[in-house]
Amino acid sequence: MPKLPAPPVPSALKAPPVRPGEGDGKTGALEDAKTAGISVVDWVDERTSLSGATRWILFRKVPKGTNWFYTLGSATLFAFLSQAVTGVFLAMYYRPDPAGGAYESIRHVTNEVFLGQFVRGMHKWGSSVMVVLVFLHMGRTFLWGAYKYPRELNWVIGVVLLVLTMVMAFTGYLLPFDQRAYWATIVGVNINGTGPLLGPYISDFLLGGSEFGATTLSRFYAIHMLLIPGLLVALIGAHLYLVTKLGTTAPPWLKADRPPELSEAEV
Repeated sequence: MPKLPAPPVPSALKAPPVRPGEGDGKTGALEDAKTAGISVVDWVDERTSLSGATRWILFRKVPKGTNWFYTLGSATLFAFLSQAVTGVFLAMYYRPDPAGGAYESIRHVTNEVFLGQFVRGMHKWGSSVMVVLVFLHMGRTFLWGAYKYPRELNWVIGVVLLVLTMVMAFTGYLLPFDQRAYWATIVGVNINGTGPLLGPYISDFLLGGSEFGATTLSRFYAIHMLLIPGLLVALIGAHLYLVTKLGTTAPPWLKADRPPELSEAEV
């Protein structure tokens, strides 16, 4: 059987000839593939300048005394990404139908779908892990004094992220729509309804009316899947930008290095 010719490679993607004294002078498909990959990356970078943004994010000064407590924010981000991935998988099977469809879809995922119980367990317990990590991260930030100038705005964004995380966990608790989820949601909504001024309006917004009805589950599902994740992604992006721009603070028990005193001649 005759051998088919190799497909033509654009000249821009071909490996350049080896200079005298460099390498062994071999050229071939492997070198062309390396050059093609580099050319594609250079083409994208020339039009997006992503390499500059990457260097700005990764190559920055780290204060003296940085320890494992500084990884709580990254751990929280990883927990959020895990929740997002497992949540997308569960949403492929979930039906927000209060007339048995919601509970039946969760039962189907847990008992019949391949690795469904594992993914649901990751999502269920991952929500608790994320809440714990957010509180630990906020506690570390407070004890280290990282809420002071010039990081006040980042502290406010962090507080909002904490509240959104709690709302995310609360709205997701109803989705299995079993007895425990139903009555826990009733108690939670009634507690919100007792708040001053805005309490009754928040209660009506969550219930989709004056009392628990067929639209409540759809309301919780939309908030859990669309509203809160969108706000979290936007605020996490702003949070990371400010962390990169302003840097992190050193532990309070470490004294900052004072600049050397200037001599009279230098003054």
